[in-house]
Amino acid sequence: MMCYRSQNSRKDGVGMTMGTDPAAIAAAVVEMARSGRFADIETLFAPPLRAVVSAETLQVAWESQLSRIGAISAVGAPISEPAPGSWVTASGKAELVKVSVPVTYEHGGLTVVIVVDETGLLQDLRLTPPLTEPWTPPSYVRRKRFHEHEVTVGSGALAVPGTLSLPRGRGPWPAVVLLSGGGPFDRDATSGPNKPLKDLAWGLAGRGVAALRFDKVTHTHAAQVAAISDFTMSDEYVPHAVAAIRLLQRHPAVDAARVFVAGHSMGGKVAPRVAAAEPSVAGLVLLAGDTQPMHRAAVRVVRHLASLDPGAQAAVEAITRQAALVDSPQLSAETPAADLPFGFPGAYWLDLRGYDPVATAAALDKPMLILQGGRDYQVTVADDLAGWQAGLAHRTDVTIRVYDADDHLFFPGSGPSTPADYDKPQHVDAAVVTDVADWLAQR
Repeated sequence: MMCYRSQNSRKDGVGMTMGTDPAAIAAAVVEMARSGRFADIETLFAPPLRAVVSAETLQVAWESQLSRIGAISAVGAPISEPAPGSWVTASGKAELVKVSVPVTYEHGGLTVVIVVDETGLLQDLRLTPPLTEPWTPPSYVRRKRFHEHEVTVGSGALAVPGTLSLPRGRGPWPAVVLLSGGGPFDRDATSGPNKPLKDLAWGLAGRGVAALRFDKVTHTHAAQVAAISDFTMSDEYVPHAVAAIRLLQRHPAVDAARVFVAGHSMGGKVAPRVAAAEPSVAGLVLLAGDTQPMHRAAVRVVRHLASLDPGAQAAVEAITRQAALVDSPQLSAETPAADLPFGFPGAYWLDLRGYDPVATAAALDKPMLILQGGRDYQVTVADDLAGWQAGLAHRTDVTIRVYDADDHLFFPGSGPSTPADYDKPQHVDAAVVTDVADWLAQR
């Protein structure tokens, strides 16, 4: 990995010398963000990070967190460890160091994660769910009815690890490939103390459906993906999804004619494209699959969050400006990623702009089960489910179900859903797991 030279020490703008100590740099970054000095943080970015993240992008992400869980009440001690893929230099130090800083807010928490190179520059910066206690399985899981083993999905430098949950017995079993939503999720779609894809995989496997889940390429190979300027949603999902389908079809305990794809959120949006790329797919399960263009949905969601905290108005203005650029005829593959929503490159948005998930699904000769949470404010009944209903109304092999009490992760509850709900230990609605298992078994 290329390293970039910098001075041996620097100050954080208030006189504190950080040097190149990763823990000190991480603590300083949190304090800068806390005081709104995002431009100062940007000066610490190594060139690859600066190409995709701007001070404004960072401000949007930070203020969105504040709008959902309140002001910072405490900052924990930094935790340092060698970054994945790093090596030890001749001096005995890791070439890249990952530092996690737990931050407690009035109504929740998160972890600021940075990767620092040996010169003290930031190669990566993420806001992740808080460090939590181990996940415990939901009560509906029948653990003795299935076993698991690790698999590798894909080949070459971008292969990713995964887990196959396989029912016990002779089979052959119907099987499903699980796709998580947008973002660098692990195979369980871990969100705070929750693992919704693991809930789903274990629930299905105990009911006679083999389930394969895997880490997204953006999770396992973040640095390599960030260096791909023309990276798209198709690149993010389709190659590994197709590889996972074929892996299941080759398994002796799986019925090769009954391998399905189930996608959540963006995974649901892209699932029709996966089926178009691999015609052997037996059918699709779309859980909170969005049909509204993602950049416009982002504006809607950030406005909703700002309604909970008027102090996040700057985030609304920034995401609105970035979304307008996505809609602009001036958008090109060369548009700086730092000027676009979420720091995704221009090629990513061009691909999304040209993709119609409903039309793609309508052209498939595949049965579909479409599920939607009634309390979901991210992918909504009015803005997204309506698209599936209108575009697939003529299809007798499409089943649509709404779970009025469920939020975006299909966690049941009451009252308006908020992002802070995801920080509480919960599980996917048992009715959702049962309905998916029954639908798959009946095909």
